[in-house]
Formats: sequence, structure tokens, C-alpha cells
Amino acid sequence: MPVPFPRLLRFKPTLAFRSFTELVDPLSSSSSSSSIRNASSPQHALRLYTNMHHLGISIDSFTAVFSLKACASLLEFSLILQTHAHLIKTHLDTHVYVATALLNGYVCGDFDNARQLFDELPERNAVTWNTMITAYSRKGDLQSARTIFDTMPLRDIASWSAMIAGYMANGRWNQGLAVFREMMTSGTLAPDVVMMATLVSGCSHMGSVHLLGKSIHAYAEKNILDLGKLKKSSSKDNVMLGTALVDLYAKCGVLSYAQRVFERMREKNVMTWSVMISGLALHGYGSEALSVYEEMKAAGVRPNEITFTGILSACCHAGMVDEGRENFRSMTEEFGLEPRIQHYGCMVDLFGKAGLLEEAYELINAMKLEPNVVVWSSFLAACKTHRHFEMAERVIEQALRVANSDNGGGIYTLVSDLYALGGKWADVERVREFMVNRNVKKARGSSFIGMELA
Repeated sequence: MPVPFPRLLRFKPTLAFRSFTELVDPLSSSSSSSSIRNASSPQHALRLYTNMHHLGISIDSFTAVFSLKACASLLEFSLILQTHAHLIKTHLDTHVYVATALLNGYVCGDFDNARQLFDELPERNAVTWNTMITAYSRKGDLQSARTIFDTMPLRDIASWSAMIAGYMANGRWNQGLAVFREMMTSGTLAPDVVMMATLVSGCSHMGSVHLLGKSIHAYAEKNILDLGKLKKSSSKDNVMLGTALVDLYAKCGVLSYAQRVFERMREKNVMTWSVMISGLALHGYGSEALSVYEEMKAAGVRPNEITFTGILSACCHAGMVDEGRENFRSMTEEFGLEPRIQHYGCMVDLFGKAGLLEEAYELINAMKLEPNVVVWSSFLAACKTHRHFEMAERVIEQALRVANSDNGGGIYTLVSDLYALGGKWADVERVREFMVNRNVKKARGSSFIGMELA
């Protein structure tokens, strides 16, 4: 049940909030806002804010906004409540910028109260409305997000971007593109880099590269983006949009375009390199992916977990066992990264396809994570391919424990086939009866055809 906002005054400070008063230097009124804004951490910002209160230094709207941003970044909802209570006492809670910062804090922890606050605000600006559009989109409530969008008295470019991003993030790509067309038809605003990157990302998920993707790319090149030098956008914006274009072309298999964009980019971050590596890996160009990785290291860019997913996937697709083994080792020993389930999955698949079932089995046993359906499926499929029932029999019971009727159809089918391989027909019948009784179904193969509309 939502907490009435006047009652927030009665919340008692938590130990975490009271501790902000310890270890703080006094502040002058002239430097309070800048000190909080430039604080070394959100915790330090809130210590300064609390110290100001104890010293009797007046709080202005800028100080309040910076303090609320610190609360939101910590994801400590109790701090939002207490700060809100203090702002009510100082009569700053109705200031439009302060109220918007409060709203942003509430949507992270208590959406019901966020909506109540939004409805009660005496004044709203574009950021206030945009915050609610984004909040509803993150909840998957696109109907309410669209209602907020349609109700806005005045939309800025961020409003259109928020609505388009909401549709794209929830897989409603055609509706997102329809909103983009609506904005372009109105002729009042031009898309910015953030919107273009969102549209390109949507095209990559749709597999729509030839008409939509290339059209968006052409528009960006003409009006926003210059990969070799800055035009209307900042260096960071160029990198973001350039990376999205590389990802689009790589995922859609147009690797020549992906490489062309990639090579034209003067600046690249770790995601740019990673999407290029992953794109090459996806289409079986293992050696080329590893060559790009060597270039990445030579450029002084430190790989992350996503980079290694692409590298290990490249090794798996190309059957490069030694390279995969070496990169898996360097991931932990050289770069200090903890392998995640997808990294283990790549290595099990790599070893399994190469017939190194004992090594794959040892890796599974050494995992710090619980093997999931994908890991067990890869291992059992390798056992079936190499007709090694005895190895599969070691893990069948473990594999079946992680399977269920929703995600385990493939495993149950593999187990049934493996029992048949071992001549254990009674077990084959037992597994098949279980699948029927539990309504376990194996996912059918499917394909996706997207229709590009002019």
C-alpha cells in the first residue's frame, strides 16, 4: 500500500543515514552545492548533505537535486524516504527540478508512490514526463507509457527517444519505428545520436538491414555521424552509434559493411571491439576474430567478459581447441575476470565437439557455478555424437535435475537417445513416458521473416 507522503516525516533515520554525519568537514554555504556535486562518491555526497543540515546551512534546490541523485545511485530506498521528509520540511519538495529528482528516485524503489508523486506535482517539466515514460517501459507497461506520452503538453527529443526505446526494449520494433516515422512526419524535431543508436539496435534484433538499417545509417552519415572526425556529435556519441552500426551489420551477416564501419571509426571502446569479434565468431570466422582481438590488445583496450564470450565462441565455431584453452586461462590469470556460465558453456561445447569428453567433464566438475541446461545439453550432445554412452551415464541424473517441462525438452530427448544408444530400452520407455505425463515438449525449429515496409 502506498505510503502517504506527509507520513514520511515520521520515518526514523537508519544507521546508514546517521553514519553519514561522521567523518565530515564543515561546509560553507557558498560551496555546499558544488561540494556535493563533485563528491568522490554517493556516500560522500550524502555525508556532506547531512553535515550541512546539522550545521544549520540552508539547503537550496541544486543541493537537493545532487543529493537525491546520490540516493538514487545507491539504490537505498530508505534514504529517498528520509531525504524526501527533510525536503518537505524545507519546502523544497514542490520545486520542479527537486520533484523530478525525487520522482526518479521513487521509480527505482517504489513505483506506486512514484505515480502518486507524479499525479500530485503542481508543476511538471519534460524530464518529469519522460521519467514516467521510461519507468512504465521498464515495467513492460507500454500502454501506460504511451498514455503518458500522448498526454504530454509538449514533447522534446528525449520524449520521443524514451517512447521509441520503450517499444524497442520490449520487442515491439514495428511500433517503435512507427513512432519514429510519426516524429519525422511532424517535421518539428530531428533525431539525435541516442535515438539513432536505439533504432539501429532495433533493426539488428529484427534482422532488418537492407532497407531500414541502411536507410538509418545513410541518414546518420549525412546529418549526425562522421566516423573519421567530429561533425554535430561528440566523440562519445560517434563511438556509441558506430558500435551500434557494427553490431547491426555483423548480426545480419553483412560483415563487409561491419568491417567498413569498424575500420573507419577513429575511436573505439571495448564494446566496439567486442561486437566486431562476436560478429566474426557468429559467422564462423574464428581466425579473423582472434586477429581483431590481437589488434584490440595492441591498441591498449582491456577486454571484458563480453569480449571473452566472443573469443571463446570464435574458438568453438572454428574448432580451435588450443586457442580456446589458452584464452580461457588468460581470462582469469591475466585479466582477473571470473568466468560466467556462458564462458563455461563455450568451453564445454568446444571440448565436446573435439571429442575431448573427459576434459569437458572435468571442467564441468570444476565449475564454480551450477551447470545449467545449456551446459548439460552441449555435453550430452557431444556424448551422442561420439557415441560415448558410458560418459553420458555419469551425468544423466544431474542433467535431469536442472531440466523442467519448459526448458528441458531437448535434454530429455538427448537422454532418451543416449539410453537407446546404450541399449537400455526400459529407460528409454521411462523417459518418454515421463515426457508425456509432464507435457514436456521439445522446441521446434523455427525461422523469422521480417517484412520491411517503405
